[in-house]
Amino acid sequence: MQTDLSSIELCAGGGGQALGLEMAGFSHEALVEIDDWSRQTLGLNRPKWNVVKGEQSDLTKFDGKPYAGVDLVAGGVPCPPFSVAGKQLGDKDERDLFPQALRVVEEVRPRAVMLENVRGFLDAIFTDYRQGLRDHLRRLGYSRVEWRLLNACDYGVPQLRPRVVIVAIADTYADAFHWPQPNIDRCPTVGEVLHDLMAAQGWSGADRWRQGADEIAPTIVGGSKKHGGPDLGPTRARRAWEALGVNGKTISETAPEADFVGLPRLTVRMVARLQGFPDSWTFSGKKTAAYRQVGNAFPPPVAQAVAQSIRAAITKRRLFAVA
Repeated sequence: MQTDLSSIELCAGGGGQALGLEMAGFSHEALVEIDDWSRQTLGLNRPKWNVVKGEQSDLTKFDGKPYAGVDLVAGGVPCPPFSVAGKQLGDKDERDLFPQALRVVEEVRPRAVMLENVRGFLDAIFTDYRQGLRDHLRRLGYSRVEWRLLNACDYGVPQLRPRVVIVAIADTYADAFHWPQPNIDRCPTVGEVLHDLMAAQGWSGADRWRQGADEIAPTIVGGSKKHGGPDLGPTRARRAWEALGVNGKTISETAPEADFVGLPRLTVRMVARLQGFPDSWTFSGKKTAAYRQVGNAFPPPVAQAVAQSIRAAITKRRLFAVA
């Protein structure tokens, strides 16, 4: 893939969106991430990426001015201020980093902006917040500011994972942007995607398990440093996993052994597959740290689809201008 367009990414996490941007043809001028384990993951998988270190790894202290003129500012700012699982405090939550993202956009003035967040961002309680965000971006020259709820399973990710994607396009490219359409008719089931990993140690029940795990996964949650460990979510989520033949109370270090009896647990690698990561992507840290990176990620195939649409808008206008 040609990488003639550039980006910086804010709150990069374990690399889901960054990987998707790379697959869409964007190079990374800088990746900003405050979590040590996530930064190690980014560096481990892509040693040539500029993963910001030191004080500026904190978005509130990051200076975007040296990166003025990159094509895209992307990021996944923290979701707890908008999540229905929290108190939905919005701008009253100290973890709300949208203002910092807007500051970086103003410093960089990219051709496009791509930010993702949880479904709760669209709740009525945040109507004024969304309008304020749109007004701010329009004042910066982005005449087209839109958000769309995209479901990961429409892009081949075997999971019920709705995410809000916010796209702002500079005036020059606004008319050429089109939201990506679903690119798959049937999403694979959990059993189909994970069978080989479940059978890796010769588990005799792997074939039978595959037949029962015949739906896509419920939403994978990653928790935070304060709350949530290496499990697959609250009670309701665990029941959904149980219906798929999975013990969601905790994550396992290894696949079930040959004589295993009962409901198997997922490994970090299995969860990563369900998030759309390739098996070649390695996560740093022990089980809890690694699982949080996976669970909080933006699925790479969804990020790729949106980024390709942004790329198409920018390059189309460039070609038109040359012609």
